[in-house]
Amino acid sequence: MSYRRRSFWGAAALSAVLVLVAAACSSNNNSSSGGTPSSGNGGSSGSKPFVFGMLLVGPYNDHGWSQANYEGGKYVEQQTGAKMVYLDKVNSADRPSVKAEDVISNMIEKQGAKLIFATSDDFKDAILAAAAAHPDVPMIWSSGDSAWQQGQDYQANLTNLGNYYMKMEYTQEIAGCAAALTTQTGKIGIVGPLINDETRRFVNAAYLGAKYCWTNYRHETTPIGFSVKWIGFWFNIPGTTLDPTQVTNDLISSGADVVIDHLDTTEALTRTEQLSKAGRKVWAVGYDYKDSCSVAPSVCLGVPYFNWGPGYLSIVKSVMDGSYKAQFQWANPDWSNLNSVSTSPVGFANGPALSSTNAATLDTFIKGLGDGSIVLFKGPLNWQDGSTYLTDGQTASDTQIWYSPQLLQGIEGASKS
Repeated sequence: MSYRRRSFWGAAALSAVLVLVAAACSSNNNSSSGGTPSSGNGGSSGSKPFVFGMLLVGPYNDHGWSQANYEGGKYVEQQTGAKMVYLDKVNSADRPSVKAEDVISNMIEKQGAKLIFATSDDFKDAILAAAAAHPDVPMIWSSGDSAWQQGQDYQANLTNLGNYYMKMEYTQEIAGCAAALTTQTGKIGIVGPLINDETRRFVNAAYLGAKYCWTNYRHETTPIGFSVKWIGFWFNIPGTTLDPTQVTNDLISSGADVVIDHLDTTEALTRTEQLSKAGRKVWAVGYDYKDSCSVAPSVCLGVPYFNWGPGYLSIVKSVMDGSYKAQFQWANPDWSNLNSVSTSPVGFANGPALSSTNAATLDTFIKGLGDGSIVLFKGPLNWQDGSTYLTDGQTASDTQIWYSPQLLQGIEGASKS
């Protein structure tokens, strides 16, 4: 499947859930900027702010996926005066006794949430059940396809459940290009999370960007080396996943001098900087969160990042004014200003370790992606097993990109778990 973050929920004691949610919400009581949102079917009246709930799979300050979502919620608060209630680390390792569906019910029934954001594939079963149990409450499953008629998990009966995601594939192509422009060994490695359609398509996108820039800007004739090693989950769970620090070591020991991080957390960047300070000539590319380069500035070439704020703001406003309609949204970058906080759902922040020459070349590449003169999901392309993905001249459809059953030919690493 194509979604993010699937795990197994343990049995939950509802009283424990209520305590956890109340604790999380109490830390947020003063986070609203005040004001009275306009009233609508989903709005509020009097002086009470509009309340929306958010479930986060990891820590709200992880310098990765969960922090990017959390800051999207804070952006909504700042722009509207609404109030966010949230619970982070909702996963089977950090909170084994917590059931996400009960957290959602508590946010609605006890905290007054008029809209729920479930920001992980981990919450698939919970958000489907919660949407059915609370049909009058709008909900968003961030990254799923339950509202997409072409989706594998299309749920026509859940008219209150929408999906929101963005085309990170473009910025993964940019990440791959930055890596290819910089590598001195001609080998790039990815520290991957678990294997699914989404993670495969992101690896494929990074590879296509690296391959294009290696060939067209550096004019290399030998194939670029490109490999991925998966740890088994979105972040490190000791005793369950592979250690991302050791995976980074393995990739560099095998010859990669640029490591691209695809985890929710930043161990790959941190380890690469440690190796650089020990004398290795290595670089890294971050992921998820705009400021992730800050953990390893001396080696960070840049970071493809999610900017959830504008999309979440539009959704909240639609609920507040009564115009909300559950739909599948897969948002394009704002090519006129890729790093606009207010308009672009994804961006690419150049890192301190990216040379000025390579930054200029990367700008040329970005311009080509934006104006359509560079299209990388275009045939001929084969899957890793040699079967045809796209025939010569064929451009991939949205479904052909969203659902990626294999890695592309030319990538080393497992396509299946």
